[in-house]
Amino acid sequence: MNQSITNNCFHCGDDCGPRPIVHAEKNFCCHSCKTVFQLLQDSQMTTYYELEQHPGTRKAEDGTSRFDYLSQPAIIAQLIDYQDEEQVRITFSLPQIHCSSCIWLLEHLYRLHKGISQANVNFLRKELYLTFDPQQIDLQEVAELLTAIGYEPDIRLKDLNNSKTHRPKRRLYYQLGVAGFFFGNIMLLSFPEYLTFGHELEPIYARFFSYLNLLLILPVLLYSASSYFRSGWLSLVQKHPNIDVPISLGMLALFGRSAFEILTHSGAGYLDSLAGLVFFLLIGKWFQQKTYDAISFDRDYAAYFPLACTQIVDERHTSVALHDLKVGDQILVRNQELIPADAVLMSPNAQIDYSFVTGESEPVQRKAGDAIYAGGRQLGPSIELTLTKSVSQSYLTRLWDHATFGVEKPDQLSRWVDRVASAFTVIILAIATLSGGYWWLTAGAGMGVNVFSAVLIIACPCALALTLPFTMGNTMRIMGEKGLFLRNTSVIGRMAKVDQLVFDKTGTLTATKALSVTEAPSSLSASDIQLLVSLAVQSTHPISRAIVAHYPPQVPLPVEDVAEMPGSGIEGRVNGQWVKIGSAGFLGMEGDVAENGTWCAIAGQPIGFFRMHAPARAGLGDLLKRLSSRFRLALLSGDRQAGNEQLTALFPQNTPLHFGQSPYDKLHYIENLQANGHSALMLGDGLNDAGALQQSDVGLAVAEDVHSFSPACDGILDADHLGRLGEMLAFARKSMALVKVGFAIAFLYNVVGLAFAVQGLLSPLVAAILMPLSSVTIVLWAMGSTRVVGRFSEKG
Repeated sequence: MNQSITNNCFHCGDDCGPRPIVHAEKNFCCHSCKTVFQLLQDSQMTTYYELEQHPGTRKAEDGTSRFDYLSQPAIIAQLIDYQDEEQVRITFSLPQIHCSSCIWLLEHLYRLHKGISQANVNFLRKELYLTFDPQQIDLQEVAELLTAIGYEPDIRLKDLNNSKTHRPKRRLYYQLGVAGFFFGNIMLLSFPEYLTFGHELEPIYARFFSYLNLLLILPVLLYSASSYFRSGWLSLVQKHPNIDVPISLGMLALFGRSAFEILTHSGAGYLDSLAGLVFFLLIGKWFQQKTYDAISFDRDYAAYFPLACTQIVDERHTSVALHDLKVGDQILVRNQELIPADAVLMSPNAQIDYSFVTGESEPVQRKAGDAIYAGGRQLGPSIELTLTKSVSQSYLTRLWDHATFGVEKPDQLSRWVDRVASAFTVIILAIATLSGGYWWLTAGAGMGVNVFSAVLIIACPCALALTLPFTMGNTMRIMGEKGLFLRNTSVIGRMAKVDQLVFDKTGTLTATKALSVTEAPSSLSASDIQLLVSLAVQSTHPISRAIVAHYPPQVPLPVEDVAEMPGSGIEGRVNGQWVKIGSAGFLGMEGDVAENGTWCAIAGQPIGFFRMHAPARAGLGDLLKRLSSRFRLALLSGDRQAGNEQLTALFPQNTPLHFGQSPYDKLHYIENLQANGHSALMLGDGLNDAGALQQSDVGLAVAEDVHSFSPACDGILDADHLGRLGEMLAFARKSMALVKVGFAIAFLYNVVGLAFAVQGLLSPLVAAILMPLSSVTIVLWAMGSTRVVGRFSEKG
């Protein structure tokens, strides 16, 4: 119907009254609706109105907005993830998201308002991650804009401080229930057609049952199957046909042929097959969604990170796991440490690096009482914070997986799957048209429609598309159970290709918890010790922590201008005096006398050095021996070679052992390996080797209790599970082999299914059962095989 000749609003559908606002020959009830239409029109996005009629909503009659409460600062503070003068980041729950076209529209919001700079959709969680400029658009206006285009945010203030859970997919359940109910009734009414046993059904009853079936199929077609039609149409509008296109055409062909037969009294049609088709497709979709939720692709489970934080209780510092922190807890954050949750600054001032959140490297100055957001890092002296939100593991993992942190590493297999899946639909449409046309001409219209529909339904790229994410997703989960926590599933493919392992020493091959001072400067006075400890406590480096642990608890002195140089040392002004702790070169000392130990200086004068002992991790020798049978090994250490003889003896002969390496040297070494055709995996602690971790094909940070988490890494390896490194690499290789087997199963299913369908040996109903069954088979294969192989790998 032409919207312009009705008195309903083209945008929201409300009655426009006697004086509608007319624009572009269309009626609008208010200027807000007209404005949204103009925005869509100016952005060449008016195809949005072809998706469904009257998708928008408008403000209440009194001019107020249901989102007026979003102008209150206290509520804004609870909702947002991050805020400064130039940008606000927030996560919206949008239950309306249901297809790729929704993703496209939402991720192009910047075309609707210039104040929105970035929008990313998490399809599985039905969430929108939005970044906007508060100077150009406020939070209330953002919510109203989303509502105006049909995506009203589901904001539940009472749930803000609780962990979010997946709410039931009620629409899918309703669709499944409707399809099942009418499928049963249509089958019941179709039984007389099948059970006449050679006696023709009375024409009056046959017509009555047929007409009744025609009415009963309408809710199935218009409601239960609506998501397939919508998704298929949107993909055509965007010129990227998806699998819902052939499925929708198959449904329409069955309905059209059935309606023709019933209305012309030439047959009973295939409405039972159509209802069964929709019912079984929805069962497949339900099973797939349940499996996605079960394996937690977003890794939203407690203790995902093996991270800990320093909590202040009765002026004592204790280490607690992140997931044990709660609102109101007071924590200590040292130089370069990650801020785990939103908090209020209790210390006089702080310098926060939000590059982990925003990608901007310029640190931000904050003073006591200011809000501090999760994901920031303190640069400088230790600060005390009081948490205002509980730790969100899913938020931290989302930050970790953000493209800001380093160059994108290629995932060729995923790109290949995407190309195959996109071409699949076009090929299947051609096969269905040719085979259906052939049978139409040779065996009649009924046979042609059956073959056409069966081909469209049986051929499904879903099995192919599901193989990779389900296999890799469950592999990632199993690795997490074994102590290796990966950034995303693409890391597994790169792990399978690794042929070179590069190790850092301190904190990687040595146990930092057991690091101890074996020799300390003998001439230190009590005030000197207090100065050194006050500086060392600002750092998360194992050597600094060993120095702090070596002396009795000290009353901390005020520290300013702290600077920590990776691979060199730390310096700062303590109680007015300049103090340095680090290598001899960092202190400006030269000569052989300065080769060993960690030196310290006060007011520019060296006052001695500390000698450290860090035992090798248990079982390191056996691990290196096993790994050397398959991989090339190398050691890169910032320490001097002297004093490390016991550790180097554990490496096989002819292993490259490089000492005195700066962070740049480590990075350059990885680049040389890659230039020579090697695929390198780097293991470090994330402190002095962030550049090498980022440059390597796979960078793993070895985690042990409180440490400085490096966003540059591809994975976090729990130090207690370092001995399983070889098994995990073998598991990655076997998982890639399982993916190939899954591809073979999917390919074989499609070839065999199509062979039967094009010969007219497969009814649409049987095809509807087999189509989701293929997806179920792939999911069961992916889940079961990875679990079996994972157990096998664990046994070595």
